[in-house]
Amino acid sequence: MSDFKKAWVYLENGMFFEARSFGANKTAIGEIVFNTSLTGYQEILTDPSYAGQFICFSMPEIGIVGTNPQDIESSSIFAKGILVRHYNEKYSNFRSNKSLQEFLISHDTMGIFGLDTRLLTKTLRTQGAMMMIASTEYSTKEKLKELLSQSPRIEEIDYVKVVSTKETYSHKEGRFSFKTMDYTLPQTKKKILAIDFGIKKSILRELVNAGFSVEVIPHNFNAQAIITAYQAKAFDGIFLSNGPGDPKVLKTQIIELQKLISHNIPIFAICLGHQLLALAQGYETYKLKFGHHGGNHPIQNLHTKKIEITAQNHIYSVPEDIAKIATITHRNLFDGTIEGLLYKNTPICSFQHHPEAGPGPLESSALFNEFSKLLQKTK
Repeated sequence: MSDFKKAWVYLENGMFFEARSFGANKTAIGEIVFNTSLTGYQEILTDPSYAGQFICFSMPEIGIVGTNPQDIESSSIFAKGILVRHYNEKYSNFRSNKSLQEFLISHDTMGIFGLDTRLLTKTLRTQGAMMMIASTEYSTKEKLKELLSQSPRIEEIDYVKVVSTKETYSHKEGRFSFKTMDYTLPQTKKKILAIDFGIKKSILRELVNAGFSVEVIPHNFNAQAIITAYQAKAFDGIFLSNGPGDPKVLKTQIIELQKLISHNIPIFAICLGHQLLALAQGYETYKLKFGHHGGNHPIQNLHTKKIEITAQNHIYSVPEDIAKIATITHRNLFDGTIEGLLYKNTPICSFQHHPEAGPGPLESSALFNEFSKLLQKTK
């Protein structure tokens, strides 16, 4: 075994732990949430929606398959770190090229193991997500409490401007093929603008797979420029991506979205994009107690009555009274919250869950094709 340094963890409810570090040795502050996925820790780590958060894995064994170049969802790790029960130094997978420890250190991200993650998960379910501090530098409860009290809360920070692309770019590759060990290059028939609030690569690949050529633009978009381009037939629709933090922080983007909505442009949104659409139309989002994070969450399609197992990563939700302007198409079977909306009299649909999964089941991936069909109707 490696000589792992000691690490200390303090939660704002007063819980204090001594553990071990297998990632970057430093001090970091963020919000702690738990994730129930059994696999896919690398995709979860590199999902920009986790910016500013510590991820507590309920799966006790982490690190077994190492890491690889294909399962990276963004340019970096934006999460503050991960908390696990057991870290496995020895890894084995035909695609892996480095250990999880090496991957974390290369991205200056904390990894803490030796914690009772079952206790942490039960605590978060009971008391809700909360702020925490982890450190390999400070060992006393009093010092950690002091540092945590001086730090801004996650809902006060705009993490979208950190994770979003700074330059416009085109994305052309589809899903990864294990037969060719390369990405597919499907034919595309429609062009879509993807507004990047923290977009995942697997989302872009699913859009390409559904027949879209994709141009990704930064979060600080100009609505009038987009409207002018749409009227000139430069593209066919807009995609609003997932992303981190409280959607209410993005005041400028909400105003710009109001302008896009008023011009009847086809829009497909997931996760943070789903929440921003609600806010842009005057419906207040609210914070869930501990959120939905994992690859095993059941939802029901209210039209077909079918149940789908989905990937989820959010802690905010849209209100029930949005049914005044939108048809509720999907509901979460854990707590009944809204998972899908089809807006009335407009070519706009939005979903709270992740139809691209990454990691998780692809039972909801048909939503990408459904948006393609919606575009056909609005030609």
